[in-house]
Amino acid sequence: MRKDKDRYWDCLDQAMEASHGGRIEEALAWLDEALRVHPDGAEAHNGRGEILWDDGRIDEALIQFDRATIADGKFTAAHLNRIELLIEELGEFGTAVRLADELLSGRPKLPRPDRVLQAEVYYLKSKALFYQDDLEGALFLVRRATKAGGELGLYCAFEGQVLFELGQYNEARRVLERGVAIDPEAAHTLYHLGLVLERLEDEGEEAGSPALGLEGAAQAFARANDLEPQQFPLPIEISEEGFRRAVDEAFGNLPRSIRERIEGVSVVIEDFPTLELVRDERISPQTLGLFMGIPRTEALMTDQPLDLDRILLFKKNLEKICRDEEDLIDQIQITVRHEVGHYLGLDEDDLERLGLA
Repeated sequence: MRKDKDRYWDCLDQAMEASHGGRIEEALAWLDEALRVHPDGAEAHNGRGEILWDDGRIDEALIQFDRATIADGKFTAAHLNRIELLIEELGEFGTAVRLADELLSGRPKLPRPDRVLQAEVYYLKSKALFYQDDLEGALFLVRRATKAGGELGLYCAFEGQVLFELGQYNEARRVLERGVAIDPEAAHTLYHLGLVLERLEDEGEEAGSPALGLEGAAQAFARANDLEPQQFPLPIEISEEGFRRAVDEAFGNLPRSIRERIEGVSVVIEDFPTLELVRDERISPQTLGLFMGIPRTEALMTDQPLDLDRILLFKKNLEKICRDEEDLIDQIQITVRHEVGHYLGLDEDDLERLGLA
């Protein structure tokens, strides 16, 4: 028995070494050997799950995390990995919330919810609520995570992101600046700090930072790009005239029958959604476009003047997600079709089915 245990842990060590060296199949083979020696090895199942997740084999990874929690109900890492995978990869937010609540319940067969575990679970649950558009719930829980686990850069970054989505820009700036002070190399935190400083400038508010407004935003975006260039490309910028031409071209590319049906809809180009839209209408400050008015399918059932119908396109937001001008022109085409679809009465499922989501 002792020999089997030694062999099991030796296999885990070999798997870790192979994984760190990028030798995925070798690592999986070592973990298979570990499970041959000890079929109920929670560590081996969890290790397989992590490697498969990194390799993009999401469903297989989830199976391994499930098996790890069955093998050892108190193995914390597998529980947390499973919840995070459900949130980040599968979009099963309700299931993730249920599992998080189970971990916090203190049931005897589960890990003891000490303050460290509580903090991690509160954080994961806050992310699930965020993706379900429960921003207040997400804010409450990420603050509980900070209270339980201390002020970590990760928690500051997420709290700042939630505050940004709520339109609470000054408070978001303060939290994100604390996050940068804790972890100056956190690209995600720097990027969101840039977003906040940009909006404070746009709203005419004092940024209150040594690097103010647009200059501070540009520095934050540049630093985020230095750290993670693929995830945070530098925003591009084209002239207002060039942007308008691209928008006109996008509408011109619509089928004639569609163009005739939207003749009364005005098109407004703004840099960002207004603070009123963000706070009162719960429009994300990062949204690319917005149809405001009465969908054509409902127009005959309302007395609202049809000349109030309009499509808003947000120039700075569109520029920010594109890597070059060609990419921007393509994204303008997609956004225009998306918002025209809303005017015609299509919902998000319809738009996704038509490739316009």
